[in-house]
Amino acid sequence: MTEEFQKLFAQMMQQGQDMAKAFNPALESFAPKGLDQMFPTMSKDMLEMWFGKTFNREGLDARTRLLVVLGGLVIMGSAGEPQLKLTIRHALAAGASKREIAEVIYQMSMFGGLPAMSKALEIAQSVFDEQGDDA
Repeated sequence: MTEEFQKLFAQMMQQGQDMAKAFNPALESFAPKGLDQMFPTMSKDMLEMWFGKTFNREGLDARTRLLVVLGGLVIMGSAGEPQLKLTIRHALAAGASKREIAEVIYQMSMFGGLPAMSKALEIAQSVFDEQGDDA
C-alpha cells in the first residue's frame, strides 16, 4: 500500500467514525469484528426460494448454486473474503457437507491460486468450528 493510499484510507476511516459519532455517540467505539454473528443464515426454505428451484424449476438447487457461488468467491481472493463466511454458512444450511465445501475450495486453487485457497480454507474452518458437529 502506498503512503498516499494509506493517508486516503485513514481519512476515509476517520470520516466514517465521525459520521457514526454524529448519528449515535455510542457508535464511536463500535468494532465491526463479529458483526457477522448478528445476522443468522436464511432458513432452508428461503434459501431454496431465492437460490434454488422456485424461480428456475429446471435449474440448480440451492445447495449446488451456493457451492458454485463459493467457488467464484474463492477465485476472487481477498475481494471475496467478506462474503465467504456467509456463503459457507448458507451452503451448510442448504445441505452441503463440510467435505463438499472443502472440495470446492481445493478445486478453486487451480484458478484462484494457493493463497486464495488457503485463506478460504481458514475461513471455512472458522465457520465449521462455529457450527460444531451439527453441520
